[in-house]
Amino acid sequence: MPSKKLYLFANWKMYLDAAESRALAVTLAAAAPTLPAEILQVVFPSALGWTNAVESLAGTNIGVGAQNVHWVDRGGYTGEVSAEMYARAGAAYALVGHSERRQLYGETNHHTHQKMEALIAAGVIPVLCVGETQSERDDEQTAAVIETQLRAAFTALAWPKEWPVIVAYEPVWAVGTGLPCQPEQAEEILAQVDTFVAALVPGAPKVLLYGGSVREDNIAAFVRQPHISGVLVGGASVKPESWAALCANAAQAV
Repeated sequence: MPSKKLYLFANWKMYLDAAESRALAVTLAAAAPTLPAEILQVVFPSALGWTNAVESLAGTNIGVGAQNVHWVDRGGYTGEVSAEMYARAGAAYALVGHSERRQLYGETNHHTHQKMEALIAAGVIPVLCVGETQSERDDEQTAAVIETQLRAAFTALAWPKEWPVIVAYEPVWAVGTGLPCQPEQAEEILAQVDTFVAALVPGAPKVLLYGGSVREDNIAAFVRQPHISGVLVGGASVKPESWAALCANAAQAV
């Protein structure tokens, strides 16, 4: 049995259509009873696969989260789905500030703060993603960049006392590249995140994740680190075999 609670979050991104989302969710639902209770799984399907995933995972201990939300409850925002709408559909979590949203779609720290506010109002726990680019790392700006991202997200938020603060460190240069951060590097950054969060949201329990080219063959080294409570996984989470192996290796590692 794992010696600490593990958080295994699966970001399905834009890999699966509606039918494929249902098929994977059905497979995960069937396997859920075999995993230790100390492992919390949460999947983040696309908006198109959302309903199928929620229906297929109903009655299991696997949570379902949104990949992205809009901060306005409803209105003339073509292509968007609000935090409130996802809450009503059963979302327990939502990703905020993912590097792909920041890098590909120009989302700013201000947008991240607006989404955090909307999620709190809707009763959905944010999973805040932070991380530096390769050039920022080369310039030794990693800590400053991440502190700025955290401050922008949490300053002036009325954080619910019973909620954990979930932060995923996702170095931009490692996401989807096949070149993960070294576990010791991730541990060093997340130790700093722990300190920053403790100052910004005093007393809140912290769940610190690593994300960026996590696979079944390297997950053990990450979850063994003292400050790493789990992982946020992209490509390796959309194939039943690799996800099952990843979960098993994580459980055995701790």
